[in-house]
Amino acid sequence: MKKLAILCGLMLFASGAAMASGSDSLSGDAEAGQEKSVTCAACHGPSGNSPSGDFPNIAGQGYKYLVKQLMDYRTGVESNGERGRSNMLMASQVANLSDQDIHDLAAYYTAQENDIGAVDEEIVAEAQRLFMGGDVDRGITACAACHGPGGAGMGLAAFPMLSGQHAQYTKAQLELFRSGERANDPNAMMRDIATRLTDRDIEILSQYINGLY
Repeated sequence: MKKLAILCGLMLFASGAAMASGSDSLSGDAEAGQEKSVTCAACHGPSGNSPSGDFPNIAGQGYKYLVKQLMDYRTGVESNGERGRSNMLMASQVANLSDQDIHDLAAYYTAQENDIGAVDEEIVAEAQRLFMGGDVDRGITACAACHGPGGAGMGLAAFPMLSGQHAQYTKAQLELFRSGERANDPNAMMRDIATRLTDRDIEILSQYINGLY
């Protein structure tokens, strides 16, 4: 427990440090963000609840997390994929976004209500044990330690909300963290955990998160 507390403390600092930039003094305008979200709706839906598992639900997502991800996508474009987060579809969307645009979009989507999916009852107990308690023998920290028991995330630490996320999208992201293709996690925390997850772990966690609330 002490090691876990220290780890989360380090991650809190790292996440805060990642957010430290000239944009910290900005605040988002949800009304302006709604006007700017028109092109986003094609993949994420009008309110941020994506109609397709290929794209994440971002309704109700933490403000700091959304700002960080959009900034990371933009950094990915500026660095030709050497830093930040790279995605071909997002690259064209963020390339011309200003810091204020990013904060406005984050404010809009954070204010929306996310939809919760369903989960197969047969995997609930198995997935819940891993999500809530991790696996000490394999060195897997409980997901709930940073994302909360209900998957609400930790807004101040920029740990994302997981509740209601499409299983298909969650599975894809865990696999990207496991392969190292996604590397914008502070202190490589998600990469470290994902490398310890089996295909079965990823499958059941992804399904469980979709119906978590």
